Amino acid sequence: MELKSVNKSKKSFETVSRTELNSWKRGFTPQAEIWNGRMAIVGLFFFLGTLLFLNSIFPK
Repeated sequence: MELKSVNKSKKSFETVSRTELNSWKRGFTPQAEIWNGRMAIVGLFFFLGTLLFLNSIFPK
């Protein structure tokens, strides 16, 4: 029985400037995913803030 050596490929990572990451690009790009995540968090905070505000005005 022979053992084959497995070469794990090294992943190369390229550094990207902050202006490139924060740029507004359309389509399925990493920049779009970053902005989608940011907007999801903003929406979540807005929803929770509205819920807390309405709960303080109209308590049960």
